[in-house]
Amino acid sequence: MGILDEDVQRVREAVNLREIVSQYVQLKRVGRRWVGLCPFHAEKSGSFNVNEENGLWKCFGCQKGGDTISFVREIEQLDFVGAVEWLASRCGIGLRFTEKGEDEGRRRRGVLLDAMTKAVAWYHERLLHGPDAGEARGYLRSRGLDGDVVRRYEIGWAPDAWDELARALRLPDDVLVDTGLGFLNRGGRPTDAFRGRVLFPIYDASGDPVAFGGRILPGRDGPKYKNSPETAIYSKSKVLYGLNWAKTDIVHEDEAIVCEGYTDVIGFAAAGVPRAVATCGTALTEEHLRLLKRFARRIVLAFDADAAGQNAAAKFYEWEKKLDLEVAVAAMPDGVDPADLARTDPAALQAAVKGAMPFLGFRVNRVLGGGALSSPEGRARAAETVLDVIREHPSELVRDQYVMEVADRCRLDPNTLRARLRAPGAARVREDVRRAVVTRDNHELEALRHLLHSPDEIDPLLMLEPRATEALFVDDRNLAAFRALASTANAQDAITAADPGAAELLLRLAVEETESEPEEVVARLVREATLRAVTELTRGARDAEVGLITREPLLLLGGLAEADSRRAAIESLLLWLGSRSEDADDR
Repeated sequence: MGILDEDVQRVREAVNLREIVSQYVQLKRVGRRWVGLCPFHAEKSGSFNVNEENGLWKCFGCQKGGDTISFVREIEQLDFVGAVEWLASRCGIGLRFTEKGEDEGRRRRGVLLDAMTKAVAWYHERLLHGPDAGEARGYLRSRGLDGDVVRRYEIGWAPDAWDELARALRLPDDVLVDTGLGFLNRGGRPTDAFRGRVLFPIYDASGDPVAFGGRILPGRDGPKYKNSPETAIYSKSKVLYGLNWAKTDIVHEDEAIVCEGYTDVIGFAAAGVPRAVATCGTALTEEHLRLLKRFARRIVLAFDADAAGQNAAAKFYEWEKKLDLEVAVAAMPDGVDPADLARTDPAALQAAVKGAMPFLGFRVNRVLGGGALSSPEGRARAAETVLDVIREHPSELVRDQYVMEVADRCRLDPNTLRARLRAPGAARVREDVRRAVVTRDNHELEALRHLLHSPDEIDPLLMLEPRATEALFVDDRNLAAFRALASTANAQDAITAADPGAAELLLRLAVEETESEPEEVVARLVREATLRAVTELTRGARDAEVGLITREPLLLLGGLAEADSRRAAIESLLLWLGSRSEDADDR
């Protein structure tokens, strides 16, 4: 499968290498060549040469070279097909593929991306000139985002109306829905997905607009952030905001900074550190790090990585080993996010990145920094606490290095600390860590986390069939927490209304990150509830009846495994479970 050879040749003949390279490198003419500083390695004298006539380039410093396609592959970190598509889009050439299905898939993607491009431009223009966007412009200025920044990042404004985008763009219904730009209401009328929000366009690594992140204005009702749903062109566990702008500096520095918010990314760039990216309303995933590994080996976390405790540690240590990455943490001032620090003290933001330390070192330093090391008792308590942190690391050699550091700072014998590290309690601590990770994967708890953090995304799924929803929760405390959330307007009201056990659970979940997609969590809950119901149905049933009463749900279960049919399968199974509940009530 691939692009037809004649189309690749058409692209090669249509593009001008010097014009493409000049987007990234300042070139000077020297004879028949063009020369500049290589974008792929640090140098002070120009070793990068471009032959415009032959369409070839070569760096005599790092020895890289090739044609226009290879340059785009290198600078944009794309595969061959992606590089040709990137060039073809810039010279207006339509591509054909060797497989019909692939050709149609690429064509459909192009239709969706074109719609997203139009939406970005429409929302951006509305922010710049719309009379209704004055409050949004004032809010952005208050966050240090002036007109130049708004234009650079194409920030937009979604008017507080039902269908202005849908009416303005006149997209086909399927395109409106498949891009996540809107939906069809109960009357079948196209309706905008975003209303009354400042919009940050989210681009994939190639620079194509694939989603939006919407921030509600302060003082207005609704979730603070709302992101585009998963679509054929957008998967939030695989897309990082800002990577399209940051990747050149990431490659140059062999370092990527991961932060939490869109304005944090913008703040890092304004502070002279243009290699920050952000997760799009979700926790950092292995897929995110696999994506960053294409550009750099060192990952600096610019958020409170210690807040997630043992669960975060287990993941980061696993990813470091599995992906051959170095994960470090930038020590940010308490209560100050990068966007604010970029405005008030950009030098401090730069220093935080420059002084980033390994993940375990950061956690050890935090524990010891908060300990009372001026007394023998305080040093002993701090050492006991920090040994629990060190135990989490899978490498014995790394653990021993930190044991020696703790011994020095706490004025203790390293061999005594080593013995404590190997004590029977160590096995218990490691088992506690393992159990914590397992508990983290509890589907009921994860559904509750989504209800707390992203109700707009999971509510429509859980509430498809209210009669069946409670059957998804087996644990009494989880069910009580769900009922509190379902019957109140927000998390704080739910905590107040819930019984003590459920309130304590909700409070804990409210400060934990979600690690999954809402649809996947609901699919797992529905699967488990269906299997419980099928088991109950088959008890005491005659063999001839078993097939009849279980055929429908068992067939539907297969649809939960496929992303394109999962939602329909969820709805059908919830209807089936609901009918079971109704039958039980009648009896």
